[in-house]
Amino acid sequence: MLTALLGGTFDPIHYGHLRPAISLASEVGLKQISLLPNHIPPHKPQPEASTEQRLAMLKLAIEDLPLFALDVRELLPKASTRPSFTIETLQAWRQENGDSEGLAFIMGQDSLLSLPTWNKWQTLLDYCHLLICRRPGYAKNTNNIELQQWIEVHNTSNAQDLHDSPHGYIFFAHTPLENISATEIRLNINNQASCENLLPAKVWHYIQQQELYCAKK
Repeated sequence: MLTALLGGTFDPIHYGHLRPAISLASEVGLKQISLLPNHIPPHKPQPEASTEQRLAMLKLAIEDLPLFALDVRELLPKASTRPSFTIETLQAWRQENGDSEGLAFIMGQDSLLSLPTWNKWQTLLDYCHLLICRRPGYAKNTNNIELQQWIEVHNTSNAQDLHDSPHGYIFFAHTPLENISATEIRLNINNQASCENLLPAKVWHYIQQQELYCAKK
């Protein structure tokens, strides 16, 4: 069984996370996607919502979607005092599940192009496949020669490769273009605009109940 991890700040979780992931699962045959909330993301501003609030929104978003599960390892006390590095999470997953289990890590094209800034990025494929979701406005190729060569060496267009090997491939998925961002949602809420069509209804109601992302009075 091929399992996938989808990391993020999820501040808040929205359809731009969920819809491409659901499409991706259908395209490549994923049986489960574990959402992996970051505690201290090294490449992004710190979350506005608390850890407890982000977890509550994640649980509400996926409670009727059996495809999804939660992996909170990066929120545990030992991990929550410093930045969350993907490579360490993948190493820990491998140690727990063995070398023969199939694992994929889902990321957007924007994250793929920023990989040279990630900790030990060249070793990611020693532990997992990379499933790349398209992002509006981002090109498939990069001017970084080392990264481009690495992508070309490991790229496959055959989804079966992801099942035949436990790690080692990069797959560009034909996911829908969902031009939604958490930054946009937070800004809209701060400007008292509705975001009801951008995220699950239960999450939207929770945000309103908690008065999240509103201008501080």
